[in-house]
Amino acid sequence: MDRTSRPRSRRFPVLVAAAAATALMIATGCSSSSGGKEAEESGENIAAGKASTPRMTVALVTHQAPGDTFWDIVRKGAEAAAAKDNVKLIYSSNPNAAEQAGLVQNAIDQKVDGIAVTLAKPDAMKDVVAKATKAGIPVVGLNSGVDNWKDLGLLSYFGQDEGVAGEALGNKLNETGAKNAVCVVQEQGHVGLEARCAGVKKTFEGKTQNLYVNGTDMPSVKSTITAKLKQDTSIDEVVTLGAPYALTAVQSVADAGSEAKVATFDLNKDLTGAIEKGDIEFAVDQQPYLQGYLAIDTMWLYKNNGNFPGGGEQPVLTGPAFVDKSNVETVAKFAAKGTR
Repeated sequence: MDRTSRPRSRRFPVLVAAAAATALMIATGCSSSSGGKEAEESGENIAAGKASTPRMTVALVTHQAPGDTFWDIVRKGAEAAAAKDNVKLIYSSNPNAAEQAGLVQNAIDQKVDGIAVTLAKPDAMKDVVAKATKAGIPVVGLNSGVDNWKDLGLLSYFGQDEGVAGEALGNKLNETGAKNAVCVVQEQGHVGLEARCAGVKKTFEGKTQNLYVNGTDMPSVKSTITAKLKQDTSIDEVVTLGAPYALTAVQSVADAGSEAKVATFDLNKDLTGAIEKGDIEFAVDQQPYLQGYLAIDTMWLYKNNGNFPGGGEQPVLTGPAFVDKSNVETVAKFAAKGTR
């Protein structure tokens, strides 16, 4: 893909704070009492912190696999924005790319007012996204597809640059003194997951290798990691790409009698507890709640005000941020509520 017309920094990414903050301020009507009164007097579309605009319907279509709790956080953020914006939210998911494309087609057939979609396998989504655009339905991307959303004609993108996140994790492993890392990929061909491991390999000064597992079968994940650790006793770091897989990797390390440490991408309540106990070194947080929230909120902004964060040129980055023993206590409070 030719990216020469769109230079991108490879430094640790900075959130597009201004765009996101503006979006939130507009959507909430600036929560001060005077702001609410002024909005009412001027006939604006916000009343008591909740949109009074006509009800609209937005479809959120992801590649969620059964049992993957990460998506519960994304969905919770989307539901919060939908409740505030008087949006009927239709959520659907399928890890199979062709089936996910079919769900997007279903949303088009229902004539929804907007579609938010993940692009784990962008080639499979290209045609159906084009159909949505041709039908006059605005589409935004979230979570995966940071290198593809603009080419597919989406309005905005909310997520992290997975390559940069991987590079940051690789640098972190250099600091911890790791020498031989295995990167566990739960879905082969997923562009975001592959980019994470590639990023780790780019900056990590030690040895790296990918281990592909069946992410929909957790007992198989456990046995595959265990077997790898027994086969290669020099592995001293297991890098997983999701919280459930990190917790399973901890069990694998114990079963294999290995001294390898575990680091991961993404969080959930149990994962923060494992960091507190020292079972897991650290996690890279991409703030999935924020991804779901901004994706739905942007649909309201675009329909009612013509706004779209990032201006159609830049992604709105929600991560990465490291969570370790130094800050996990604070993060755990929000993870307990299902928002981190």
